[in-house]
Amino acid sequence: MDIQLNDIALFVEVAKRKNFSHAAEALNIPSATLSRRVTELERAVGMKLLNRTTRRIDLTEAGAIYFERCRHIVEEARIAHDQLQDMAAQPKGRLRISLPPSLASLFLPAIIRDFIAEYPEIECDFDLSVRPIDPISNPYDLVLRFGQQPDSSLISRQVVLMEHHLYAAPSYLARYGEPRTPADLSHHECLRPMVSDVYHFWMLHSGDRVERVQVVGRLASNNMGMLGRLAVRGLGIAPLLVYSAMERAIERSGLVRVLPDWNLTPVPLFALLPSRTLPAKTRAFLDFIKPRLKDQP
Repeated sequence: MDIQLNDIALFVEVAKRKNFSHAAEALNIPSATLSRRVTELERAVGMKLLNRTTRRIDLTEAGAIYFERCRHIVEEARIAHDQLQDMAAQPKGRLRISLPPSLASLFLPAIIRDFIAEYPEIECDFDLSVRPIDPISNPYDLVLRFGQQPDSSLISRQVVLMEHHLYAAPSYLARYGEPRTPADLSHHECLRPMVSDVYHFWMLHSGDRVERVQVVGRLASNNMGMLGRLAVRGLGIAPLLVYSAMERAIERSGLVRVLPDWNLTPVPLFALLPSRTLPAKTRAFLDFIKPRLKDQP
């Protein structure tokens, strides 16, 4: 059986995108050439791998099994090739990163100038999103997400465990009073991250003490930066993650810490990766941001 690894890699790209034109564009080869090479691969394996129509491409049962086995092989081969090149070179290439807008808006401007100065041959494409990532069609080299993530074939690594505190504007506290105990929060307007549950609970910790408080509030957002801006306007008490850039923004905004002896449950930041073996450019970015996220005041 005369099968070339390059042809398998071409099939994997088509299977990921379910579109010959998009795959050909990504691979920088003519669509007709790509279609012919995949057809030759099907002939070599003796089975049809793709169902083609004028509107879409779907994997056959055999194609789905072949894709699931081959995509990891192709990824490992690509990384092995990149690593050989990286042994004698500065990390380089296009790095595609998806991360939450609330992290990007404050953290990236604070560190990106130093990163591109240290790694001038890395180009960064940033997607600001919190949407779930499809592990099969994942177009990113690195995905950063807060909190535990659903099980998938992506490799999950904890980057840092971030402190989580409560803040409010002096104008809000002057109007409604300052909570003295965690239980007092149930009588305040709490700015909440968006969740599917009807009831929302905050877990607060002070040394060995833990209190679970049901909170209410008319405003919720999946963007922590937005929660902070709402708090600045005096609209409630906001839970905010604490790292150096966020702490400086909080100080400039005039927000003050609420219940300073209590902390919300820390929130992990995870890196979701297509493989356990990291290309040099991905490893360089993770190694660069990790100590800076840990650098909390």
